[in-house]
Amino acid sequence: MKSLKATGHQLASSAFQLTVLRQEVVEVLHLPPFHQKMREVGLFPLRPVAPAVLQINVGKMCNQVCRHCHVDAGPDRQEIMTRETMQLCLNALAQTDIPTVDLTGGAPEMNPNFRWFVEEISKLGRKVLVRCNLTIIVANKKYHDLPEFFKKHGVEVVSSLPFYSADKTDRQRGAGVFDDSIKALRMLNAVGYGQEGSGLVLNLVYNPAGAFMPGPQAALQRQFKQALAKDFSIVFNELFAITNIPVSRFLDFLIESKNYAGYLEKLVTAFNPAAAAGVMCRNTISVGWDGGLYDCDFNQMLDLHVASTSQHIRDFDAAALAERTIVVNQHCYGCTAGAGSSCGGTVA
Repeated sequence: MKSLKATGHQLASSAFQLTVLRQEVVEVLHLPPFHQKMREVGLFPLRPVAPAVLQINVGKMCNQVCRHCHVDAGPDRQEIMTRETMQLCLNALAQTDIPTVDLTGGAPEMNPNFRWFVEEISKLGRKVLVRCNLTIIVANKKYHDLPEFFKKHGVEVVSSLPFYSADKTDRQRGAGVFDDSIKALRMLNAVGYGQEGSGLVLNLVYNPAGAFMPGPQAALQRQFKQALAKDFSIVFNELFAITNIPVSRFLDFLIESKNYAGYLEKLVTAFNPAAAAGVMCRNTISVGWDGGLYDCDFNQMLDLHVASTSQHIRDFDAAALAERTIVVNQHCYGCTAGAGSSCGGTVA
């Protein structure tokens, strides 16, 4: 396909180039634009419901460089949320009754103000959820007490674990990642996380390693629970199966492996109106490391700001955001395929 000859890096370098690529694929394969598909099922324009989650990306710095990372995070990334921007987030949160704050990155724990931020959010009486890559806990002595810190503040821990074996995990996330992840899970279990009756929630995230959608979440959860308990005596609460969205590094992989058009066609074919009605952008507001506001974490990576007069956390206006139309594009097919996909797993 002539239009796909540019390198993955060039194509993923900007939202404009990405939009052009997607439009070319739509024309060649006769795939319907996402907004057209949503209109057919009565969901366009897509509108928000009452916000339940304020998801905050506190920085793109990470101790890992994962092949599927839609944030393009890594040790060399310098984008870090400042304490001043965190305070703006706290000010905005105090104006609302949003019950959950979802902290993500990169490795959110690498932000120098991470612990202060967790403590301040907790003071506002909101549930704190941290997306932990597990290996950060064992990466350096200064992070070894994270399980105790999480426990003290009742943090819900959501951790990525591509598979319950070393070969598949390390292939996606780097050599030695699986062993370090097992060590971290044992440390979390030791303080009560995932243990029945503890109230300390430990959930795992599964992303497929290739150009395919995840299998049924319930079946995957049973497999993970059985394998991790049998081989490592590890327990956890739930497994979230998340579809890889064709942006950033995963987009690079799809283009370089000549799987982009085929993968997008799979997502379009599997479009599910029930999943479309439950997409996470409807009850989530996403905050970028610099304070920009987005409908979701994926739009954030494509620099697709909310369609509202309130586009930065300093100008947070809950009423204006409630009236917005959610910004959609072809990558949104990833969240509406099959059983659907969200940061909390399947939705339908």
